[in-house]
Amino acid sequence: NEAIRPDVFLVDDFDTDEDCRNPDIIDKRWEWWERALYPCRDTALPTLVVFCGNIIAKDCCVVRASKMANHHDIINIRDKDGKSTWPEKNTEESIDIALSKISLKAQQGEYFNNPVSEGQVFHNCIFGKVPPLRKFKFLVCYGDSAPGENRSKNSSTKAVWLCGKLNNVLYVIKGHLDRGLNADFINWYFELNAYVGGAVPVYNYMENNKLQDPFFQQVFKPILAKRREELGEQLFIAPDEKKKTDKATRIEANLEPLDRNGLLVFNEKEQDNPDMNRLIDQFKLFTLQLKYPADGPDCIEGANRMLHDKMVELVPTDIISTRSFTSHNKKRL
Repeated sequence: NEAIRPDVFLVDDFDTDEDCRNPDIIDKRWEWWERALYPCRDTALPTLVVFCGNIIAKDCCVVRASKMANHHDIINIRDKDGKSTWPEKNTEESIDIALSKISLKAQQGEYFNNPVSEGQVFHNCIFGKVPPLRKFKFLVCYGDSAPGENRSKNSSTKAVWLCGKLNNVLYVIKGHLDRGLNADFINWYFELNAYVGGAVPVYNYMENNKLQDPFFQQVFKPILAKRREELGEQLFIAPDEKKKTDKATRIEANLEPLDRNGLLVFNEKEQDNPDMNRLIDQFKLFTLQLKYPADGPDCIEGANRMLHDKMVELVPTDIISTRSFTSHNKKRL
């Protein structure tokens, strides 16, 4: 209004889903903000700029604004401990109801400012028929125990999965990916071994680095011993103590090529199993930034590694004598 200039810019929901699908449109929107709207201020007067909106894409105007802001907050519907950030308005029950009606992908984008795209790394996640268990030379039951001793939605998920390899195909046969007690976690091993029913040998492993070892020795081993006595079954779990590389790159490097080439197959008979659905969701929403939990894929990577190592152990070593190696070339030492 002639010489009167605004001293407050309030930008609300500047981004749209359709615009974010096209980087050129985001560039044009940001250019309009920088060249047409923002210069309306009076350079001689303090000016307040407030951007409000969800982070609906990795590159959007609210993200660009946050990078140059003097201060910015990211407020999700739940905090890092899984509790409502506005309990006076949003009760835990009301949040559960709201989130239950949409996919995990939509939940992360709309309520947790975490724009994840399905299939960024794992594009296929194929369901298929698992061969009869007796056709496998052996199976691996691999577990990844998360901290926490409760079944509430605020605790970490634990994972135990039964996997096998046949003709270079990694089959994810059956398992659990859920919150629970330590006793639940150990009982999953017995359940999966009972599922196999002696049709084929099963090697049981549990992830166990130096930090986890005291817990393994003092908590899990006594629970395991007690459960063996109760059921009268001789089931033992070997700790996987091998030093591992970065979690995200390890999962991508070892499992993505299998998924890309159709060599990672999930049991089609488990499609209605909530634990299998959680596993598929974690694969589809997996990124190298680990913006979404990846306990399930981490567990499958561990099982795949143990399957490979055990297969290498079982392959007979061929010994070539020096005489046969040099017989075709008398001058070679």
